[in-house]
Formats: sequence, structure tokens, C-alpha cells
Amino acid sequence: MPSILIIDDERAIRKTLTEILGFEGYKIDEASDGEEGLSKFRGKNYDLVLCDIKMPKLDGIEFLEKAKEINAEVPIIIISGHGNIETAVEAVKKGAYDYISKPPDLNRMLITLRNAMDKTTLVAETKVLKRKVAKVQDMVGESAPIRQIKDTIEKIAPTEARVLITGENGAGKELVARWIHQKSARSNGAMVEVNCAAIPGELIESELFGHEKGSFTSAVKQRIGKFEQASGGTLFLDEIGDMSLSAQAKVLRALQEGKITRVGADRDINVDVRVIAATNKDLLKEVENKNFRLDLYHRLGVIILHVPTLNERASDIPLLIDRFLEDVAAEYGQPKKAIDRKAVELLQKYKWTGNVRELRNVVERLIILSGKTITPEDVENYVLPKK
Repeated sequence: MPSILIIDDERAIRKTLTEILGFEGYKIDEASDGEEGLSKFRGKNYDLVLCDIKMPKLDGIEFLEKAKEINAEVPIIIISGHGNIETAVEAVKKGAYDYISKPPDLNRMLITLRNAMDKTTLVAETKVLKRKVAKVQDMVGESAPIRQIKDTIEKIAPTEARVLITGENGAGKELVARWIHQKSARSNGAMVEVNCAAIPGELIESELFGHEKGSFTSAVKQRIGKFEQASGGTLFLDEIGDMSLSAQAKVLRALQEGKITRVGADRDINVDVRVIAATNKDLLKEVENKNFRLDLYHRLGVIILHVPTLNERASDIPLLIDRFLEDVAAEYGQPKKAIDRKAVELLQKYKWTGNVRELRNVVERLIILSGKTITPEDVENYVLPKK
């Protein structure tokens, strides 16, 4: 139930607002002056405050300034008499959400309250989403190949050099790309991802460069492409080996000139993008087979970073298992499950075709199907192939 603090020295106003808002499902606290209101504001997390301007001890403007220092996220709506409208407008400039004239219009007040609550909810949700997006998983492992990748990232991330990341599916190419972006001077900008293998060939150009309204049958409105979205940040082209030759030519131009043209447009748009590409294919073989442009390969591969398979870094498997046990337990809201040492050894000997992604899925499977402790028998029953 949302809680509202009403601060007004007129008892009749407080009583009326309490009855109306209580009926609407809000939990109400009252204060008869600014000092009492500030004391209650300090001691409790309110969803919204309704505050009069002219009050003894501490007026509404003074309360607003002090309350914003305590918690700037709580919306404060000023209640003003007709003679205080100019002051109320000044309060809005100082951070009040809105003002309501006395006597308050019921419908306008309820709409204002709902809008303020909605805005607060959206701000909170946006912050959570930003934290989730910004959070980059640790690169777990102490094996020689992983230490080399970490060292290379430290060297190349601060530069503007384009990077081509190679490796099998599930090995962690996207995680490497995220770390490069996170440690770069562009970390405050967006990292925009494009899975070139998941987009039909006839749509890839529109996806990358955008299109103008009416440029083709289904183009009912203008679309901003990924290059523009990533301007000032990083564009991650995953599975670039699956990109069509026509799209490759336009990507090459964008890298050479720093310009793109939307489909159906006749003017260039400047873009400031660092491109990181990834592939599970041997691009030089694709060049031989005339499926990939050699000039684009050289443009992309200023730095070539290979991500090892999980089988090549088996010594990291115990650390990865421990991390996945923690992550899955947190997702399920359960205590972290223990695993027998011999079960870990069995998993180290297993031949991983899906790499780190497969290991994560296997750990989740074992957590679901095993007892209090994951045993070697669980690994044999739920992971190892039947003979």
C-alpha cells in the first residue's frame, strides 16, 4: 500500500485529504507543520509527500529543500493558496513534482498523485534495468589462456582499435566483448549488439543502417539502425561470418569513412562507433570460398583475440562450477548447493561440445535433479552419456 505524508497546518485540510486518500487505498501520515513533517520524513520511506507552502516553524519551500537533501527521489507536491501560486511555481523549479491550488480539485489531485507514483516506479525500474545491463559478469578462471585474454583486454580496451574475437559457440566471446567495452573510454556509451546469424539477409541492412519511411513495402515508419544507436559507444557484431556480402560492403564503408546511409535515404549520417566483431568461423577460409570480403577481414582484425574452448582450460572448471552454483542458487532463491570433489573431477574429464554455456546448463540441471549434495552418481546419471 503506497504511503503518503500530508503536511499542512490547517487541520480541516489534513482531515479531508486523509479521508479522500485513505478511501483511495493510500496509507496516510499527518504533520501539522514543516518541522514535524521533516522529522517524519527522516524516519520513514514515503512514496509521496503533499506539503502546504505557508506553515509555522518551517515553510513548504524550506521543507522541500531539506527533504531533497535527505531523499531526492520522493515526489513532493506543493499545496498552495491562491496568493501563493508564484511561490508554488518557484517550488516546482526547485524540484517539487507539481502544485495543487486550495481548495484542491479532487479529480486533478488524484490524477497528479497517480502520475507522480507512476513516474517514481518507472525511475526505480529504469535504475534496476540499468544496473542489470551495466553489470558485467566476472571472467572466471586462472588458466594460462584466460590470464592471457585478461592481460590483452587491459592493453586494448583503452584504445579505439577494432577487435575480432574468434572461438567456438558458448566459449564466452560476448563476455570478452563486454569486458573490452566496460574497460574502454566508451563505457558510458551504449554497447549495442547485433546477432548477424539471427537476422534474415534481406533485413540485415535495415537493422544495421536503419531505413526511411516508405523505402520498402513494410517500412511504415522511419527506423534508426544499430550503427546510429551505438554512436559514441560500441557496436558488437556477433557471428559476423554469416553477414551477407552486400551488407559487408556497407559495413566496410562505415568503417572506412565513419558514415552510414539509411535504406531509402540520399544523405549520409556521421557515426562515431567502435566495432567489435565475433565469429565461430574461420574467416580466411570464408574469404577463399568467396563468402567474406578480405578487405573487411583486415579492417575488423586490427586485434584478433581467440577465446579457448572449455576443454582447453579444464583447470578452470572447478571455479566455473562454484560460480554457477552461486548464480543459480541466487536465481532460484535457494541456498547454494554443495558438490562432491569427485563429481567435479568427473566434470573436468567430460568432453564439452557446448563449452561454458553447456557447463552452466549442466550445473543447473544437477542442482534441480540432485539431493542436498551433487554426487558422482548424479553426474553419471544426468550428465555422462549412457553406454
